[in-house]
Amino acid sequence: MQIAKDWRIQRHRYSLIGTECVSCGLHMFPPREVCLQCTSHDMKEYYFSGNGVIYSFSQLFIPALEHVENTPYIIALVSLDEGPLVVAQLTDIDYGDVEINMPVEMVTRKLSSDGQKGIIRYAYKFRPKLLC
Repeated sequence: MQIAKDWRIQRHRYSLIGTECVSCGLHMFPPREVCLQCTSHDMKEYYFSGNGVIYSFSQLFIPALEHVENTPYIIALVSLDEGPLVVAQLTDIDYGDVEINMPVEMVTRKLSSDGQKGIIRYAYKFRPKLLC
């Protein structure tokens, strides 16, 4: 299988997939084998809606080496509608416009690349929720 194709067909790259405890109903991200609340091992795969609100945020000026081309960028702690907190970059918004409790939605966007002809890495990020 080609590396690029193999990367694209992995569901977790385009969705927030976690686990739900069958015993108590707790939703967890990232996926867990044991429930954090009741310690049950009876878990099932759970697809999160990708909707949430900003719980906290900051702007990074000195990132990890692979993210230098996108500096500065905004990182946020997002409280998903289903409960878990997720750390992710924000996109499509300026730092001065970000607010605590702002509704956001998950999108797939470019995270980094290996130069002009290298591999492009995509990941989930969050943007302000579009009003429809």
